[in-house]
Amino acid sequence: MSLSQKGSATILDDHETAIPSKDDGGDFRAIDPHSGVKRGLKTRHLSMMALAGIIGPGLLVGSGGALHSGGPASLLIGFGVIGLIAFSIMQSLGELTTLYPSGGAFTDLGDRFIDKAFGVAVGWNYLIIWVCVLANEYNVISSVMVDWSDKVPLWGYFLIFWFAFLGFQLLGVETFGEAEFWLALIKLMGLVAYFIFSIVYVSGGVKGADAIGFKYWRDPGPFADGFRGVASVFVFCSTFYAGVESVAVAATETKNPGVAVPHSIRQVFIRIVVVYMGCAFFFGLTCPSNAPDLSGGASHALKSPMTIALHNAGWANGTHLINAFIFVTCLSAVNSSIYIGSRTLLYMAQDGKAPRFLGWTDRRGVPVYAIIFTNACGALSMMNVSTGASKAYGYIINLSGVSTFLVWGAISLIHIRFRAAWKAQGHSPEELPYKSLWYPWNAYFGLISNVFLAFVQGWSTLAPFDAGNFVDAYILLPLFPVIYFVYKFTFKTRLWRPHEVDLQAGRRRDLDEAKEVERGADGRPLPWWRKIFSSL
Repeated sequence: MSLSQKGSATILDDHETAIPSKDDGGDFRAIDPHSGVKRGLKTRHLSMMALAGIIGPGLLVGSGGALHSGGPASLLIGFGVIGLIAFSIMQSLGELTTLYPSGGAFTDLGDRFIDKAFGVAVGWNYLIIWVCVLANEYNVISSVMVDWSDKVPLWGYFLIFWFAFLGFQLLGVETFGEAEFWLALIKLMGLVAYFIFSIVYVSGGVKGADAIGFKYWRDPGPFADGFRGVASVFVFCSTFYAGVESVAVAATETKNPGVAVPHSIRQVFIRIVVVYMGCAFFFGLTCPSNAPDLSGGASHALKSPMTIALHNAGWANGTHLINAFIFVTCLSAVNSSIYIGSRTLLYMAQDGKAPRFLGWTDRRGVPVYAIIFTNACGALSMMNVSTGASKAYGYIINLSGVSTFLVWGAISLIHIRFRAAWKAQGHSPEELPYKSLWYPWNAYFGLISNVFLAFVQGWSTLAPFDAGNFVDAYILLPLFPVIYFVYKFTFKTRLWRPHEVDLQAGRRRDLDEAKEVERGADGRPLPWWRKIFSSL
């Protein structure tokens, strides 16, 4: 028995009699018997994670670089196109994860429906995304603190936050879920407040400031660099959207995946329209794309369109307010990045795709070694010391962007292969607990568009040719096939035929199945106001 299996087995023995499985058709245990993690996330936790959990300084700071590169129209186009792709991916993932709420998510399902080598390639690319995102968040939060007080060096702030986040993650998934719920709520309230300010500002409601309307769409104009600018925005936008698929990773630690996952998938549409499209519209409305601070600000906050808008409206000290807001988003984003990265690593280790010791969990269901290793990868942010915060941010953004397209394309392909197996074994779509919209068009749209964007995302580095940026944009593209073929030929894996796929393993029942969010304890439907409260 492996180390990961021993940890899980010990936990299973402790809980098996307390919360027994009711029958062979369901699993009601509080500790997952396969991974050893605790099923402690509530529906409201997962819903808020899907809606605002991974929204971080990338949206507030990185959108400034995207606005500068492409202009307000390019920003809207980029967010809109990537938003459509993200919606497509989430429809595929919703169908898969509701039926198979495995923490291995698409890496595990890639093994099952395609080839284990494919699952290995997807898993390592997905881990790279979260290592890059985590490093970026540490980069930003440390830079914010240096901007407030430089008495402590950058690396000193990094170490302080590193140990603080490590200790918090080791408290367990229930503490993580509760913190994420409230931090995500604060982020949404902050963005809504900025949207209201933007409407008042452009309408002339700010004392001492003129009504600007759509001034910045006329001068400097909607596009900063034509199609080249639009193409450059796609990489930024893909990084901002990375994380919408994280509900699949959290499914194993959710009490009621049959309710929580579909509910969270539906809220992704709200996140796309309200949060991302709202930010794209109001940032382009209130901040000129040629503002010098967007490309050369002294601190991260000075590159945010929000700060420039506050300055233009006459609030000179607006930098500190935005710094504070960025700091709050960093707390949530670092927390989420460590969680998603560590769980991805945990499930890969338990399946032999990573060193086995990383698959161990303690008696409380906490993957201690996976958390420590993932958090240690945040030290990549220390390139900030030699290259500067802005350059470090740009390098890491490019690395994570192409991996996002590859993983999303893999999810669409897994969904297509699942449906082929489902049909080949005599099942109909009506049997699915959650059915993807517009299949198969949605799935093929996700596959083709992600493969296309993975190849064209570095197009702007070709003319004029920039060797450094070209390598940064494309270095991870060949990594996927390299991992796939090396693993495939080393371990002699093969593609599964549709009739060979196991469609039964991994399905489970909800812990609170008798008290689903749509009904009360007496079985009667809840009143409308309690349904709204339950969805929060």
